[in-house]
Amino acid sequence: MDKLSLNTLGEHLQALRIERGWSLSRLANEAGIAKSNLCRLEQGNGNPTLDTIWRLAVRLNVPFGTLVAPISVPLGEDGVQVRLIDQGKDSPQVDAYWMRCAPHTLRHAEAHAPGTLESLTLISGALEAGPEGATTELAPGDSVTFPADQPHLYRTQATEATLMMTITYGEQGKTQ
Repeated sequence: MDKLSLNTLGEHLQALRIERGWSLSRLANEAGIAKSNLCRLEQGNGNPTLDTIWRLAVRLNVPFGTLVAPISVPLGEDGVQVRLIDQGKDSPQVDAYWMRCAPHTLRHAEAHAPGTLESLTLISGALEAGPEGATTELAPGDSVTFPADQPHLYRTQATEATLMMTITYGEQGKTQ
């Protein structure tokens, strides 16, 4: 992530934390990350993983897109890139993302907030995705929807996969 994006994420993260009246220690503890790492993130330093950003969003009880909305570059790690396309304002909230997975990628995703659903439509390549132990093989044009409030994965073989992903959140404010 570039320096401008890191600064933007840090400022936004800090504002959300302060808005809730939470200390650095409380958010770090609840998200399962070191307080020093959270402090660095809020200062615009470090290199947060997608999982770290997801955990922070879940603990702050905001959609992932709300946390990363100010960032205009794709977020990525370990062969996966994600970019927020649009964020719904209605209830339930629906966020739309573009996602690319490099060849031979296996990405395990942590469970999202209760009631969250993911819908994927494969644009190109081949992809296996879904809850661990109950994945679906996708070819271009195929779609799948699955509960994302449990651990799930994305796996490619010899080719990269490009897809559209929508995340439909359960009612915000009802999970903590």
